[in-house]
Amino acid sequence: MSKRVDGQSAYVLHLHPYSETSLVVDVFTRDHGRVPLLARGARRPRSAMRGLLMSFQPLELGWFGGGEVKTLAKAEWLGGMPLLGGRCLLLGYYLNELLLKMLPREDAHSVLFDAYAAALRALAEGAADAPELRRFEKTLLKEIGYGLTLDVEMETGQPVVAEGEYTYLIERGPVARAGLAQQGSQRDASDSPIVRGKTLIDMAADDYSDPRTRVESRQLMRQLIAHHMGGKPLQSRRVFMELQEL
Repeated sequence: MSKRVDGQSAYVLHLHPYSETSLVVDVFTRDHGRVPLLARGARRPRSAMRGLLMSFQPLELGWFGGGEVKTLAKAEWLGGMPLLGGRCLLLGYYLNELLLKMLPREDAHSVLFDAYAAALRALAEGAADAPELRRFEKTLLKEIGYGLTLDVEMETGQPVVAEGEYTYLIERGPVARAGLAQQGSQRDASDSPIVRGKTLIDMAADDYSDPRTRVESRQLMRQLIAHHMGGKPLQSRRVFMELQEL
C-alpha cells in the first residue's frame, strides 16, 4: 500500500546514481530511521533538488510509495548548520558510515537522530573530537541493543575503581584483571581490551580531559564497533589514517 510522509526532519547519509538523471538517496530521518529514496531527475543540471541534497545539512523531506525504495517528493533546506570542513568533514563521513552499516532500514531512533545532529553541530563549531565521537558511538550502540556497562565490575557488581585495571569482555563489561588472574583463567578475555578503571569512569561521565582516557576510550570503542559490525572495515577510518600518515 502506498504511503505518503511529509514534513520529516532528515539528513543525507549517502548518494549514488540510479540512472542518467536520477539518484538514490539514503537519508536518516527522525521518525522513520534510515530510508532509501529515489530522487527523480536530481542529476539534471536544472533540478531544484540538485543543490539541496547535501550531507550534514538539516533538511525537511516528503516522500511516497510502498516499496523498499520510496520516491522523494519534496526537499527543503532548513539551514542553521555551519558547513563541515577539513578534519571535521572526515569525522562526519565516519558518523554517516556507522549509521549506514549498523542501523537497519526504517528503524526509528529519535534519540540517536538528536545525538547525530548534536555531534554535527558541535564538530562544525570547533568542539573537541573525542567527547563528541565517543558520546555518539555510545548512543548508537545503546540504541541498537548493545549498551555499555562502564562503571560496574561484572563479576562482583561493585563500582569500578579508578586505580584498578580491567579486561573489557565485549559481550558483558569490565572484569577486574586481578580477579581473572586469581581464577587462573582468561576465558574469553584473550582478545579483549584492557583499560584503566579511570578510563571507564571517565567514559561513563563523558569526561575526556585526560589524554590517556582519550587514547584508551578510542581503542575500546574501535574494538567494540568492529565486533558488532562483524569485522567489516570502515572506509572512512582507513581514509582518515592514510591522510594522517601523509
